[in-house]
Amino acid sequence: MCYSNSSTSSTQQLAARYRKLVPSKPIELSYYFASGFQFPKWQIVTNDEVLQQMRWGLLPNWYRGGNWMDFASKTLNARIETSHEKASFKHLVERNRCLVPSTGFFEWQTKGKQKTPFFIKDAQYPIFSIAGIHDTWLNPSTGAFERTFTILTTEANALMAEIHNSKKRMPLVLSLDEEEEWLNGRLQFNQIANRDSIQLEAWEINKKIILGPNANSAEVSQKFCNYSSEQRSLFD
Repeated sequence: MCYSNSSTSSTQQLAARYRKLVPSKPIELSYYFASGFQFPKWQIVTNDEVLQQMRWGLLPNWYRGGNWMDFASKTLNARIETSHEKASFKHLVERNRCLVPSTGFFEWQTKGKQKTPFFIKDAQYPIFSIAGIHDTWLNPSTGAFERTFTILTTEANALMAEIHNSKKRMPLVLSLDEEEEWLNGRLQFNQIANRDSIQLEAWEINKKIILGPNANSAEVSQKFCNYSSEQRSLFD
């Protein structure tokens, strides 16, 4: 699943990339590493002519519970295969689509008891899009409307199946020519569930950094040579 993402692009860069207008009072949102479980705000692309800012962790407009964080922690991702069935998503998948800009996401590989973190990005473009859906929720404690989103996931392609080898899932990364089609509702799920054509690249990163207090730094996505694992493989 996709619970960790990055977006280091400025508002101006994203506006140029997606041919959108900059909000009148833009708040710069830049993350080298962001955990969905912290419910960060994100620059989001919709059919609106202006870039939007939404919080990660979808809260449907009908939600009236007391602990919104507990609910949102369960809606950070939406499986493409069941999104038409789930109450939180089924009314949004056709009419409330969005693009979640990313400069790379993070996933863990499992080998026995060993877990290794990887950084994954588009092999061609510095900014790429993950398919998402969104909704607007009235926060009863503040009386303010809040916009929230979730990331769609699908079955892993060959690279991601090797990395995310426990669950074999990946975020639904879109190609450039699929972005507008997705937003306009012309792309059906059976057309994009298979991501074998998406070209990604990945490398191991330092576990101490991603698990440490300074994860949100440029160092988190740098390539890491794990000499200890190499030595183990030599002498096993």
